[in-house]
Amino acid sequence: MRRDHERRRDARHRGRQDHRPDTRRRRQPGHPHPARRQRGTGRADPHRRADGHQRRRARADDRACVHVQPRPARFPRPRRTRTPALARRGRITGRRRSELTAVRVAIVGAGLAGLVAGRALQAAGATVQLFDKGRSPGGRLATRRIGGATVDHGAQFFTARTPAFARQVAEWQSRGLVRVWSRGFGDNDGHDRYVGTDGMNSLAKDLARGQSVSCSTMAFAVRPTGDGGWKVVLDDGAEHAADAVIVTCPLPQAFALLIDSGVDLDESVFRVDYDRTIGFLARLDGPAALPPTGGVQNGDEVFSFIGDNAHKGISTEPAVTFHASPAWSEANWHEDHDTLARLLTTAARPWLGASTIVEHQLKKWRLATPRTIWPDPCWTTAGGRIVVAGDAFAGPRVEGAHNSGLAAAHALLG
Repeated sequence: MRRDHERRRDARHRGRQDHRPDTRRRRQPGHPHPARRQRGTGRADPHRRADGHQRRRARADDRACVHVQPRPARFPRPRRTRTPALARRGRITGRRRSELTAVRVAIVGAGLAGLVAGRALQAAGATVQLFDKGRSPGGRLATRRIGGATVDHGAQFFTARTPAFARQVAEWQSRGLVRVWSRGFGDNDGHDRYVGTDGMNSLAKDLARGQSVSCSTMAFAVRPTGDGGWKVVLDDGAEHAADAVIVTCPLPQAFALLIDSGVDLDESVFRVDYDRTIGFLARLDGPAALPPTGGVQNGDEVFSFIGDNAHKGISTEPAVTFHASPAWSEANWHEDHDTLARLLTTAARPWLGASTIVEHQLKKWRLATPRTIWPDPCWTTAGGRIVVAGDAFAGPRVEGAHNSGLAAAHALLG
């Protein structure tokens, strides 16, 4: 009887062991510590995080553990109590995301990617300071006046093909900041082409509102402080201390900026060639002779895009933006101003109809479009304290810059 009792007790004990989930974390071969969760597009890419997309991870007991990713634009994320990655790695540990007011983030570049990252981090409670060498924020979201005309001389339009950016565009539309220009320049591909109601730079100004942005300020280097932090050294010798740094300028400039940082720089990421673009901005005495869509893509061997700013609705006077193709821009980059103006005026004449150019300006974009796109939405150092973002990561478009900036903020928030 005693032996039967012991057998039944042992069977019950084995049953409990068999149904107990194995909570041990998998370890890397030959490594004494559990493997850390890997950074990557699954947790930083705003496309895959949008609309509750799920990712599954196998568990040791053959069951599935489902992680539901929240919408990327919601800060802080609901029902999350884990200490943010930035606070875990910084001087102030044990703080929650709503208590990030002491965490300082410096962002070099106040283009779209930098402004989006700054707004997301500031909404999460971080103290953010942006630096930009331009006279106003926006980067290639650029608009200027020529006489009584208003012209976009950088990005001409944008589309919204991902959920993360579509939500931002819908919010802008609800406030009347953007409008649909057309659905293509030639064939209708089903995607709306949006423009800023008051010019593309008006969107950058909207994102910059409420943020601390230092314009006409060039960052010279990012260096460690020796106590776990960083300092952004400006060209006038001033230094700005930070717990983390986001760099959103073009990759060759980012590489030069980080060369003294002491971090491992992957040259395959930073050694990227860029196409150049020469912009020719013309104010006319009458309407241009462009198609009804108001824009032409790859219209001839000189121009890659021609946009009618009056047709867009941003200019009360006839004005056209001509963007020379990368090949033409590269071949004529070193010509003097007068020679370029003469060549581009001749090339533009077939698109003017009976109108003539009253006034013109030139704009050179030396690092206009990256020739190689990195597959991840941003790049981070091993310690996660420095993040590089921009349109070279998520695509050379307005949408790509927005999503890369959002991913950079997620990389710091954890």
